[in-house]
Amino acid sequence: MKKTENVNVEIINGAMDEEEIRAYIHYVKEKYKDETLLSLTLTIDGDYVDMHYHLKPQPIERIRRITGYLVGTLDRFNDAKKAEEHDRVKHHI
Repeated sequence: MKKTENVNVEIINGAMDEEEIRAYIHYVKEKYKDETLLSLTLTIDGDYVDMHYHLKPQPIERIRRITGYLVGTLDRFNDAKKAEEHDRVKHHI
C-alpha cells in the first residue's frame, strides 16, 4: 500500500504508473466533491480495473418535524414558533 495525494492506494493483481493512479483518484474526487477520499483499492482484472474506495464519514445532523416544519435547530424560529415548540407535548421513548 502506498500513499498518493494523501490517499492510501493499494494495487492488486499487477502494477500501475503514478499518472494512472492519480487519474483514478481524480475520478473519485470529482464524483464525490464534498467528500474526503481516505483509501482506494484498484484490482486489475485483465483490461478492467475494479475500484473500491472509502470516504471519510460525515456527521449526521438531526432533523425533527416541529410544528409542520423540518428543522435541525430552532435558531431561525421567531418567538411565537419557539413558544409553540416549548408548549407542545413531548413524548419520551
